[in-house]
Amino acid sequence: MKEKALLYCEGQFGESDGKTANGLIRRSQKYHITCVIDSTKSGMDTGKILEGVDNGIPIYRDLSEAMDQLSEVPKYFIYGIAPKEAILSTKERRIFLKAMSLGMDIVNGLHEFISEDSEFKQQAKRYRVKLYDIRKPLANRYLHLFTGDILNVKTPKIAILGTDCAVGKRTTAMLLIAALKERGLRASFIGTGQTSLIQGEKYGIALDAIPSEFMTGELENAVVEANIHEKPDVIILEGQGALSHPAFISSCAIIRGGKPDGIIVQHPPKRVNRVDFDYLPMPTLSSEIELIERFSESKVIAITINHDDMNENEVADTIKAYEQNYQLPTTDTLFHGCNKLVKAVLEAFPELQEKTTH
Repeated sequence: MKEKALLYCEGQFGESDGKTANGLIRRSQKYHITCVIDSTKSGMDTGKILEGVDNGIPIYRDLSEAMDQLSEVPKYFIYGIAPKEAILSTKERRIFLKAMSLGMDIVNGLHEFISEDSEFKQQAKRYRVKLYDIRKPLANRYLHLFTGDILNVKTPKIAILGTDCAVGKRTTAMLLIAALKERGLRASFIGTGQTSLIQGEKYGIALDAIPSEFMTGELENAVVEANIHEKPDVIILEGQGALSHPAFISSCAIIRGGKPDGIIVQHPPKRVNRVDFDYLPMPTLSSEIELIERFSESKVIAITINHDDMNENEVADTIKAYEQNYQLPTTDTLFHGCNKLVKAVLEAFPELQEKTTH
């Protein structure tokens, strides 16, 4: 039974910085999402915003309206924003305290750890609620160093990388896994960010919160553990940021620790500057592919498109142009599904073909 949860995503639902809330609306194995709080989209349906189709999960103006409309107080209050600053504002602190006074446990994906905050700890004790810091790593003594065991994992590993943050890598990974399973293949997912962990994925870590010395080892260990316990036919690695991004090193650790055998690259053709870094221009798709292939010593097997600010005709034209220019299967998984990606995977790893059911 999934526990009921409320998502806080003020001013960001459906936007790039609201990716945690967006992801939880699309998929949550752990929580039953009752509503979203975002005053800028109050009265709207979350599914209508994300997919163009109502899903029955409403958006409320604030916590008070949510409490008036819901039949019961959800057990969890989830912070659904992934801001560049990664620190709570004074207003957000007050909202957290209010949620705790209502008896809700707090699920926090920021780099600011509320379980170490004296005011929050006092409030949690007073109202007998729990504080969950998803990004808080274990003590170093419990973290893994790189061992080289990844070299013994013979299961095909595919990384979903991108040209920037918040381009839909996790969403593409989830859709691809579902499509592979429909063909009868056992597919395991390795999450690498806080959203995947909040969604309830079994294997993974919040990679950007791990001390750099342990990043590759933690990723390697997650892959090895999934391979041992799940015995998958294929393993999908969630990408983070971009290998070319000067602010982040997570993609480097994913490639080194996960040793992907094939790579799918997701790109937003209309994006001019990097998300949250408007002084940094976007890389070209060709430069990112070249960098990824050189660094990973693996091949890009397909391209996926993030269709922000694009209509369906523009997407169709872009797909045609990319397939001609790059000689790689290209698709928009939200518009067109994953048939091209599944075909690309089976062509890159023909040993999987005999394991499919149709």
